[in-house]
Amino acid sequence: MSTEYGTEGLITVDIDADARVAVVTLDRPPVNAINRAMHGALTKAFTGLGEGREVNAIVLTAAGRVFCAGVDLRERSAESDDRPLDPGRSWRDAKESVLNCAIPVIGAVNGIALGAGVGLCGACDILIASENAEFALTEINVGLLGGGTAAMRLVGRQKMRWMYFTGERVSAQEVHRLGGVQSVVPPEQLMPEALELARAVASKSPIALRLAKESLNRFEEFLLPHDAAYRMEQDYTNRLRTFEDGREGTLAFVEKRDPQWRWR
Repeated sequence: MSTEYGTEGLITVDIDADARVAVVTLDRPPVNAINRAMHGALTKAFTGLGEGREVNAIVLTAAGRVFCAGVDLRERSAESDDRPLDPGRSWRDAKESVLNCAIPVIGAVNGIALGAGVGLCGACDILIASENAEFALTEINVGLLGGGTAAMRLVGRQKMRWMYFTGERVSAQEVHRLGGVQSVVPPEQLMPEALELARAVASKSPIALRLAKESLNRFEEFLLPHDAAYRMEQDYTNRLRTFEDGREGTLAFVEKRDPQWRWR
């Protein structure tokens, strides 16, 4: 059974009732850049699946060759100065709906994950990556911030800071070496591997799975209060938007030119 979430079919949900597994697919060509419409679609999909009893595990993947190229900067550059007081709230809600989904979420990373794409990966419980997958926090390249809390779950403090300050990519193999990816497989084996794992997980006690997910998330909050940490990171991002340089980076990206940083 396939269900579409979002006004443009931005996300599809396919449910295997016998296996009790759902596959959530990002589907916004060409690179699955996340716009505001996708925020609501993600929140609706993961909240609904988590609250229901139809499935016990979810696979999150993407259509095409790119997992997620991050936030849609073209949409952001078109935003007016009359923004809501908390402009990052809808994306935070979407990411948290994956992280706090009542059932395990297995990420099947089929290609490049940039910025918000890393955020989605960090919200998953287990990651399986294609050999072609790469991860990067590219916000710094356009004068923005973000993704640090998610990347720290995948690569640890040192590599996360290197990613944060340089915007450079890290291979799936390196993330696997650092413990952030369970396995790296050839592209054609990605979904079979993810589905096999999801079926194994979904065969467990539904109550035990939900309590396990809740307890593990609460345990991690004692180590790193992820919501508080992410909100703080967003506060700094929102401060950047009040500077000319904060707007310049996004405009330069859209206009396909080098940014002119003016220190103001």
